[in-house]
Amino acid sequence: MGDKTQLLSLVLAARFRKPWPIVWGILVATLFNHALAGALGSWVTTALGPEVLRWVLGGSFIAMAIWMLIPDKLDEGAGAAAPRAGVFLTTLVAFFLAEMGDKTQVATVMLAAQFNAWAAVVAGTTLGMMLANVPVVWFGDAITRKVPIRLVHTIGAVVFLVLGVLALLSSRV
Repeated sequence: MGDKTQLLSLVLAARFRKPWPIVWGILVATLFNHALAGALGSWVTTALGPEVLRWVLGGSFIAMAIWMLIPDKLDEGAGAAAPRAGVFLTTLVAFFLAEMGDKTQVATVMLAAQFNAWAAVVAGTTLGMMLANVPVVWFGDAITRKVPIRLVHTIGAVVFLVLGVLALLSSRV
């Protein structure tokens, strides 16, 4: 959704010019990261009562909507070092670390908590990450000139706002 992982995709693609190892690295890192996040979200449903969970999820989705309006910036110097471990492993580690505490990881936790469907949530969020990042790897330069990232952020914010309001209004999470 126009966040630092897309910037990282663009940097890696521009730096290494080897799209397949980058795409595979993104996939493996995202699966591992989102599997952990989904497990945490599923566990939360057993630790909190439904009423507390409803308020936590509703507030979290609304906070995510606000967070979506704040564009991420790639840390300075990312991708500058030569990949001693190869493009795949460099991408895997960089993406896994970039996802720690990122919007998509937090969203994965919240969705897994709300829907209590770990595998479906992990599959969906991973697919979303691949749909957001693979085109950047393949067509990054052309995409960044044509797609208004601010519009993508706004649409994402509206989606999270609606989910938050629905969670708060729902009598059941």
